[in-house]
Amino acid sequence: MTGKKILAVFGATGKQGGSLANYVLSDPELSAAYSVRAITRDVTSSKSQDLKQKGAEVVAGDISDTASLKPAFTGVHTVFIMTAPAWGPDAVEIEYSQAKNAADLAVEQGVEYIIFSTLPHVSKISGGKYVKVTPFDAKAKAEQYIRSLPVKSAFYCPGSFMENFHTPGFILHRDAADGTHIISRHNSPTSKFPLIAAVDDTGKFVGAILADPDKYAGKTLCAAQALYSWEEIAAVYSKVTGRKTVYEQGSVEEYRASLPEIVADVFVEGFSYYDDFGYYGPTTEESVKWAAAQARGKLTTLEEYFEQHPEPLA
Repeated sequence: MTGKKILAVFGATGKQGGSLANYVLSDPELSAAYSVRAITRDVTSSKSQDLKQKGAEVVAGDISDTASLKPAFTGVHTVFIMTAPAWGPDAVEIEYSQAKNAADLAVEQGVEYIIFSTLPHVSKISGGKYVKVTPFDAKAKAEQYIRSLPVKSAFYCPGSFMENFHTPGFILHRDAADGTHIISRHNSPTSKFPLIAAVDDTGKFVGAILADPDKYAGKTLCAAQALYSWEEIAAVYSKVTGRKTVYEQGSVEEYRASLPEIVADVFVEGFSYYDDFGYYGPTTEESVKWAAAQARGKLTTLEEYFEQHPEPLA
């Protein structure tokens, strides 16, 4: 490991961080340049032990406890920082503070490069129409702060995870009398939003930054394989499963009623925002196309994702 740069990875046992850690460990070029330090709250978990067996250094750290991160940041050259959503009236400030404190500590500890997992600034892009999509605005606020720091930085901005199709509450569905499977939400059937297989492909995008950090300094990778409409999603699912599936646009009220109250505003406004303004705003289509061309390796299509995950939609 002598001569390698230490890459510290937050969320190393989750979808994004786990994808990155495993990608770097398995990539000949990146594994020769970087050693992986996986930061996790539970160093004894099966995923932590799996990373350790693959060659990662696994250390304890919690982004909500800055003091716990000091040992994890020692000697680090590059850090991948991600934050989990907070909920409730102080959600933006809670999540923003976690990202800010981690970034401040990184600078204090001499880290030379920060890669931050960000999201679009919904309230700004929408001109104040949608102000309750707190996980997006918190990350966007943190991105703005990190850009002001005396350290090189780049930004990974993922689209909607394909894995969400197997997360309860993402969509509504029912069976028609003739057996047709109907999926539903309040979105237009033709408006498109970006999809990414987070577990398979996060590492391919962030790996591009690691392979050429100077090229991507200050840039944002709007990471997705492609844009899909709900009509296209239903058609792909039908093709893969052989089960006739269609999309029907429902009402906002129906979708809201299906959600826990604490997240209802976030989900309803977030999905309405996609329809009205595009996931990344007016440059969504070109931003996704450019970022996909930067990825290291073939990206997972929605058809391939459903083939790998044939279980029923949640």
